Amino acid sequence: MNKKIDIHLHVAYDGLDGYFEPYYFADGAAMKSYMESHGIAHGVLMSGGEMEASFGKNIDVCALAHKYPERFSWLCNIDVDRQEDIVERLAHYKALGAKGVGEFTTNCRLDSPKMETLLDGCQQLELPFLFHMSPKPGFNYGVIDEPGLPLLEKTLSRYPTLKVIGHSQPFWYEIGGDMPTDYESRNQYPEGKVKPGGRLPELFAEYPNLYGDLSANSAGNAVMRDPEFGYAFLEEFQDQLMFGTDMVNTEMRFPLGAFLDDAVETGRISEKAYEKICCKNAIRIFNLKLG
Repeated sequence: MNKKIDIHLHVAYDGLDGYFEPYYFADGAAMKSYMESHGIAHGVLMSGGEMEASFGKNIDVCALAHKYPERFSWLCNIDVDRQEDIVERLAHYKALGAKGVGEFTTNCRLDSPKMETLLDGCQQLELPFLFHMSPKPGFNYGVIDEPGLPLLEKTLSRYPTLKVIGHSQPFWYEIGGDMPTDYESRNQYPEGKVKPGGRLPELFAEYPNLYGDLSANSAGNAVMRDPEFGYAFLEEFQDQLMFGTDMVNTEMRFPLGAFLDDAVETGRISEKAYEKICCKNAIRIFNLKLG
């Protein structure tokens, strides 16, 4: 199989590995060897935040990407409560090599005024925006949307040239129709066949600026629990989906990579779709410059 690009990694700077609630985080040296053994040629590092972050802040993931440019690229993160100079800070991080913003996890409504400032800046500077979604205020972390993703649709419509990349359970939960709408259900991993009428396929079809981060068990469950649906979904939206893992250490295993390999080997998805999802889309969307 061709080497993959992993668009969602959390890695500590070399020598700074350790336990950060609730996981142990490997450093770059360990992770790059692990990636190679799993057929991953390059990874996009998620930032934990600006200077106040306890782990993986902008300066650390930037330094790691500069240390191993053939292995890592990076996304920056932004404190949206500091509204006065958001665009200037985004421009600064872009000048340092940031390929986008992510993983953005602040627990605020996607249509809040402070989010509008950030999204305006991302669109202006052509920085893709990768978010974690939460089902309600105060529930864990992530931008907040309602059942059916009305705020996401509003965002996609308002920012037509902004590349918006969705991730986490409440995002991928919407792949199927006729689902419970309570917040506990929206943060779980549904079982069984994917029912028709899901809001997410409708949004992918209507908004070409929406992209799917296929990392973690949230995306894996959405695609793999109903394989026939999953193959068709991957084929239909091959231009908008990107492989990822959400790994933080070398003990983690996510089966989607093997699922994709098997799908192309058995003719369930086309080689063209496989190459886009595993590599080419990431290069295009994040403007990666790989040797």
